[in-house]
Amino acid sequence: MPIELENLEITHNTEKKRFEVLIDGQLSKLDYIEDGNTIVMTHVGVHPDHRGGGVAGKITQSALEYARAKSLRVIPMCSYIAAYIRRNPQYVELTKHREN
Repeated sequence: MPIELENLEITHNTEKKRFEVLIDGQLSKLDYIEDGNTIVMTHVGVHPDHRGGGVAGKITQSALEYARAKSLRVIPMCSYIAAYIRRNPQYVELTKHREN
């Protein structure tokens, strides 16, 4: 059964420093380290049963929107997140160094 991305509820788990979603009881998540005005997005992982359906993109979008709302500089350490930003140029500005 296809996943309805528009109905996914991405949760920001600040205690565990990740954005996450449970689908059929299975966790998919994006881990990060927030330091001052910077957020390092270290890894996005989707449960194998849900790969290829856009879940990683939805989680990444939520994390990038959080960074935008908080005026954080994004450092994409994960190759998926870096590729997502290249494919979605509206987020490229978030990766640029800014003076405080």
